[in-house]
Amino acid sequence: MVMEIIEIGRSIRARDPARPSWPETVFCYAGLHAVMWHRLAHGLWRRGWRGAGRFVSHLSRFLTGIEIHPGATIGRRLFIDHGMGVVIGETAEISDDVLIYHGVTLGGLSGSPGKRHPTIASHVSIGAGAQVLGPITIGQGARIGANAVVTRDVPAECTVVGIPARPPAGTTCADPFLGYGLSNTEDDPVGDQIAALRAELAGLRTRLAALEGQKPGSP
Repeated sequence: MVMEIIEIGRSIRARDPARPSWPETVFCYAGLHAVMWHRLAHGLWRRGWRGAGRFVSHLSRFLTGIEIHPGATIGRRLFIDHGMGVVIGETAEISDDVLIYHGVTLGGLSGSPGKRHPTIASHVSIGAGAQVLGPITIGQGARIGANAVVTRDVPAECTVVGIPARPPAGTTCADPFLGYGLSNTEDDPVGDQIAALRAELAGLRTRLAALEGQKPGSP
């Protein structure tokens, strides 16, 4: 357990732009705590002590704000950044070196038994508020934008955004990604709309000035 804490801590320090100190990483990162609590809960679950596993999971949710079902499978160096409101379902499978931001749900679309939650390959990034639903597969190195709703498989190294999630218009799957869901920092649809409104306003002002400059009786 100590070695895993060190391993996750190194991952956090390398990936978090806040560059926390070791004491901060170990004592102040709820994502690390949630993963360690899950190791205990999952171990109890696999041994058939499901009530005890659920209790440990419930305690972890109370302490960290992160809900991980004890049946979920989690690989190495999972970094849950901020973490509040993250929900990971029973049959979810998460590989190594995955990054998950706050408000993410790895949920199901069916109440039937069996595999009903996503499989997340290694080196995937999932932006804040994203909903990844159903027994789908998110390929290695894929990036899920903030608040995206994903209900279909995502290819490896692909960026998807929006509802329903898909690659950004006019871009390829291999777009760069930022944790809060921006696929290309040069793309700014809101800024483009504001610029268009400003141009239209400038045109209207020009026309108004021309009208006001006309003398009475002039055509």
